[in-house]
Amino acid sequence: MYKLLLLTFMLTFLYSNNPKPYAALGNVIYDNVQKIDSLQKLKSYDLYKSDIAKYVKEVELAKKEGFEIEASKAKISKKDYLIKLRHLAKINDNYLRGIRDNYKASMNNNNYNLFSEIINCGLIDTNKNKNEIIDYYYKHQEDINASGVIEDFLNDDAKLKALKESQKIKYKTKKMLEEEKIKRIRDKEKTTQENLEVKLQNKLQNELQDQKKS
Repeated sequence: MYKLLLLTFMLTFLYSNNPKPYAALGNVIYDNVQKIDSLQKLKSYDLYKSDIAKYVKEVELAKKEGFEIEASKAKISKKDYLIKLRHLAKINDNYLRGIRDNYKASMNNNNYNLFSEIINCGLIDTNKNKNEIIDYYYKHQEDINASGVIEDFLNDDAKLKALKESQKIKYKTKKMLEEEKIKRIRDKEKTTQENLEVKLQNKLQNELQDQKKS
């Protein structure tokens, strides 16, 4: 049982990483392939389902060959593997370019469904475009499904707002305590000064009375 669990762990670890040969090029392809595969679920990509499925299979095969090269057990040469990666990189870039174009088009044409699909597909930098996404959502919030990226943004903003309010209250409380302390000190100084003036006044009156008697 232990050996089976260990083998499962090792296989999971192995395939959760990418092949080391030409990693700078391969990592981009392998890290994006699942996101590109998920485009098959989008209505706007119905016409490209077969192309996407074909691309995903090519990437999976290339990844397998990459691991074989790494283990010195490959039937394919490193040169041919590099050629294959360059070919896949171009397709990857085409999908990313298409996603960015559809993102802009969805807002220009007020295609709310496409907008929601694109920002939730994981292939655009939503953090980089956060302000634009939130601004567009607020302008059309009655027509846009806020689940996913937008919901996360709104929750984060609500937490940040709450934190700022909490800090403001804390600052206000601290400021009020300092003002109260200053007021107490001033009141004490005022009382001391008044007592001193009373003593001086009494002393002066006593001296005047003594002079009259003499």
